[in-house]
Parts: sequence; structure tokens; C-alpha cells
Amino acid sequence: MVYSLNRMEAEASSQFQETPLLRWRLVDWVILWAAVVCGLLLRLWFLKSIFAANGDTLIYGDIAANLLTRGKYAVTSLDGVLHSTLIRLPGYPYFLALCFSIFGKGNYVAVAFVQIVLDLLTALLIGDTARRLAPPPMRRIALQGTVWLAMVCPFTAAYAVIPLTEGPTLFSIALAMWAATCLAQKPRWTSALTLTLALVWAALLRPDGVLISVVLVPALLLQLKGNFTPKVLRIVTVSIVLGVIPFVAWTWRNFEIFHVFQPLVPKSATDPGEPVYGGWERWVKTWSLDFATTYSIYWEVQGEKLDIDLLPSRAFDSDAQYRRTQALVDAYNAGGYSLNASLDAGFAKLAANRIAAHPLRYYVLLPLGRVADMWFRPRVDNLNIDLDWWVYENHPHETILSWSYALLNVLYLAAGIAGMFLRPRFWKAMLAYFLLRSALLATVAAPETRYTLECFPMLFLLGGLAIAHRWMKMRTAISAQRTM
Repeated sequence: MVYSLNRMEAEASSQFQETPLLRWRLVDWVILWAAVVCGLLLRLWFLKSIFAANGDTLIYGDIAANLLTRGKYAVTSLDGVLHSTLIRLPGYPYFLALCFSIFGKGNYVAVAFVQIVLDLLTALLIGDTARRLAPPPMRRIALQGTVWLAMVCPFTAAYAVIPLTEGPTLFSIALAMWAATCLAQKPRWTSALTLTLALVWAALLRPDGVLISVVLVPALLLQLKGNFTPKVLRIVTVSIVLGVIPFVAWTWRNFEIFHVFQPLVPKSATDPGEPVYGGWERWVKTWSLDFATTYSIYWEVQGEKLDIDLLPSRAFDSDAQYRRTQALVDAYNAGGYSLNASLDAGFAKLAANRIAAHPLRYYVLLPLGRVADMWFRPRVDNLNIDLDWWVYENHPHETILSWSYALLNVLYLAAGIAGMFLRPRFWKAMLAYFLLRSALLATVAAPETRYTLECFPMLFLLGGLAIAHRWMKMRTAISAQRTM
């Protein structure tokens, strides 16, 4: 049966009264802060176990260092020459530059500690959002349950200690949800400006961060539609202007330097004039399905040898196609492990033939499969786990851990779905976010489970509401039995 939280509030308010936050019992505060301590310990353990600064981290760090030392938003080539760039949005480089200016240039460990603090605040923010969305009898349990779900989640905790955009993005989403809830309850300048800051930072951290604005702003405007006083109109107008200014500045900077209209970043993550190998990407999408191929094939090009034996059988529809693929792979390896225009054209022609022969596979089945992999695959990508984690006889402990992660992931998703059925405020916006993000991820050639992490603040929120709902039903049943 589908319940509405408003209906539940009406049913329960006559039986139970809300305990104000400042009048909580000592045991309630102990339960809450025990979650914080557990969350901190979990993140410190991950910091000790899996911390690394490589790959994209060093690209962001290079831009941040150039901002600090030379005042230029640029990357450094191998010969030490600076080149202006637009391949990364400025949100994370400026965040790193701020951390470097305080803790020392290149101090990524300090960055990890800052992100740990942000991740703990993420859990508390989303917990307070659940408290505000829940009916009065459920608010204490909604807050505690949500905070516990967020604090002990290893999926988000593992990325809090990696100097990448995931941790700050989760914080910005949680802050946006909290501010939007406060604003819907009572329009205030502080809530509006906080929401604007959160939405802008989310979009400046990652291009897909715009999605939270796409779903949350219309939902909030609908919430406020019956309360458009002159003050509310001023708040909305100023917030929109302030929110647009950073993107106007970024777009103008890109036009001035590169003479292109680029309000975010190119999908190819390349600067204007750099080669883009669309044929290779299109061919990869004709068979790519899971993270194993992302790791062993996609990430190896360019710069590493390509082994055709690592390609899955679905990459070939016939012996003739296998031979054509082998010829392209051999040419790539012979050319110094580098793609070029000729090879890209060869992969494009191969992709066109495969798509024409199996359009349903390319346009429907494989995209859905990649989305499913990103939602349900064990989230052990940044752990020291073999790619073939399911082969028990090779590494029994890793297999057990991976399946445990998979089960835990399903439990979080189930809790979120249960909370969605309660239809709390903004539930349509959260559902739209899940669907839009999944649709966007269906276009990705190289799936990674971290691409669905941005949904977890909402899953924590919905799961916490589901826990509180179950608790209230049990409490109501016990009260009914005592009065019989």
C-alpha cells in the first residue's frame, strides 16, 4: 500500500508528539554521535587503506598549482610549458587551490581530510533534511536512521578519501536538498543563497552536476507557487542572477581564449584543436557492457598495448569481423600504441557495420546493460580486488567481499525505493533525478559504478524515511496492543 507522509502525519499526530531537537534525551544524542564516530573511523580506515593521488587527481592538481603559482587556469605539458585549458570545470581546481594555499601545494592528504569532514557534514545535512520532511512523530528516527545509513555506507566513504570530485559533489547535492527543504518550509534569504551556492558548485564540479538544478529548481518553484510575495520574487530573481554569473564568466573566458561557445566542458574532455576519436568511441559502444572492459581496454588506449584476447566475444559477429578488428589492433600496436585519424576511420566503419546489423543491441540492450552494471555491480572499483571477483576458487575472500558489497548495494536501493513509495516532499524531483541520470549514463561508453554515487544522498534520505515509517508502524501497533 502506498502511503503519503502527509496522510501518515495526520494519522499519527493524535497519538504521538514531536520531541524538539534541543530537548532530546541523552540516549538519542549518543545514538546520533555514535554514528558520526563510526563514520569517521570508517573513512580514516579507507584513508589508510586505499588513498591514492594519480590520474585525474593530478590533472586537477596541476591546474590548481598553476592557479596558485602563475595565476593561470592551465595544464603543464611534459616540456614544462603551460597551456590554457577547458577540459575540466573550475569547481574542483579552485577547491584544491584553496586547500593547497592553506596546507601546502600538492598536499593531497590534507585534501582527503577536508573531504572527510565534508562527507560527515553530508550525512548530517541529509539527516536533517529527512527530519524536516518527516511527520513530527517520525522526525527523531528519520534523522538518526538517515545519518546512520550515510555514515556507515562504504561506497561513499571510500570516495571521500580520494582527491576527486565525487566527495564534494555529494556534499553539494546534500546541501542543495537541505536548503531547498528549508526554503520550501519558509522562504528566507539565507536558505536561498545557500541553495544557489550548492547548485552552482555542483555544476562547476562536474558537468552532470547540472542535473540537480534541472530537477530541484522546478520542484521548488512549484512548492512556492502559492506564496509568490514580493519578497519571494526578489529572492528568486537574485538567486537566478547569482547562479548564472559564474557560468557566464566561464563561457566568456572560453570564448576569449579558444573562440568556442562552451558553458561547461566538451563531452570528449579535450581542448579545441586536439584530436577526437569518435570512431573508436562508437566502436567501443557496440560491445562495452561492464567495468572489466573499461579497465582492461578503454583505459589502456592510448599509450598501452591493446590485446585482442581481452575483448569479449560480443565484440565480433563473424570471423571476417574478427580479422578486421585484428588488423586494426595490430596497426594500433605497431604505431606506438597510439590512435590516429586512419585508425579512427577504420573503427568507425567497423562500428557502422555492427550497428546496422544489430541496431537493437546498440541502441537499447547494451545501454540498458551498462546502466544496470553501474547500478548493481559490486562497488569495489577502487579497492584492491581482481576484475574477476566472482571466481571463488581464485580468491575466495575477495569473492565473498564483493558479493557482500553487491548485497549491501541492493539493500540501499531497496530502502530508497521503500522511501519513495512514502511520497515525501520532492519525491518526484528525486525520481526524476534517478531517471535522468540513468538516461545520461546510458550514453557513456565506459561504465563505472562511481557514476551512480551522486544518487546516494537521496537514497540515504529516502531510506531513512522508510526506517522511520517502519518504526512508527511498530510503535503504533505496540500502543494499540497495550490499550486492548
